[in-house]
Amino acid sequence: MTAMPSNLSSPLICRPFKQVDVFTARPYLGNPLAVVLDSTGLSDTDMQRLAHWTNLSETAFLLPPSPAARAAGADYRVRIFTPSGELPFAGHPTLGSCHVWLEGGGVPQVPTSIVQECGVGLVRIRRSAQQPGLLAFAAPPLKRSNPGPMQLAQIAAALGLKAHHIITAQLLDNGPTWLGLLLDSPATVLALNPDQAALKALGYKIGVAGLNPSCDTAEVGAGVQLIARSSREARAFAQRSASAAEAATAQADMEVRAFAPSAGISEDPVTGSFNASLAQWLIADGHAPERYIASQGTCLGRAGRVHIERDAEGQVWVGGESVTCIEGHIRL
Repeated sequence: MTAMPSNLSSPLICRPFKQVDVFTARPYLGNPLAVVLDSTGLSDTDMQRLAHWTNLSETAFLLPPSPAARAAGADYRVRIFTPSGELPFAGHPTLGSCHVWLEGGGVPQVPTSIVQECGVGLVRIRRSAQQPGLLAFAAPPLKRSNPGPMQLAQIAAALGLKAHHIITAQLLDNGPTWLGLLLDSPATVLALNPDQAALKALGYKIGVAGLNPSCDTAEVGAGVQLIARSSREARAFAQRSASAAEAATAQADMEVRAFAPSAGISEDPVTGSFNASLAQWLIADGHAPERYIASQGTCLGRAGRVHIERDAEGQVWVGGESVTCIEGHIRL
């Protein structure tokens, strides 16, 4: 592991801190996020050091918005760090940070929505009238292109896929860049056992999805059983909380997995940025309905739920619930 600098660029003070679980209403079934509520005065080095120490996929730092962003409607600013670098945007830190900001007493300029400033600009977040705990962000603009045949063949080989498993593929860029694959079924998605070394050598973040067109829970359930037979983690989770995972999967319209070994993440529990770009692509090309629920994290013993909706103006919204698991102060 890379050593971090030992010098401190600012004096240590106690700052409010929370660790939340995102894309779940039940603790420890989603994707964890560390959040520092008051990051004023922290340097890039301070933030990176903490993100390296928490060793979570992302650590978020809340700040007042810049004057220009506030004038444009921003309510707060967030900076998002992985253990190795800063991200311009990420989905689960967006929802988790907003949850923490509201829980900490944040009051938006416009009561019906929240505006977040981050590296990609301003991101709108809305609260569900039907489910008060459900927040959804407006998916950022997407750039996409076709992967090359050789590129796709190498990735398919690393994932253990045959050509007939892949319905379509796209390179997706909404800040982070993912190579997205739509596979023939949720069962195929759940049965994947990637060659992580090969994926890391290729250098891509890979996201895969399998849509259940008829919402037939039997097919998805069969995939869960297949994983339970072949994965030590899934077997252990099945013994601890099978009912939660099965309930989440049974109600989902799509199964999603995301692999980013080049970023130090063999498999991400629940990935907001990939689900955002995936939804924009699949809905636009007619592969998915305008509203659906994706399940992610099944093979890691999680039960993440991502709520997708495209509104009448064509904006895709990516939603989920968050729950606070740890609350206190951190010295930074």
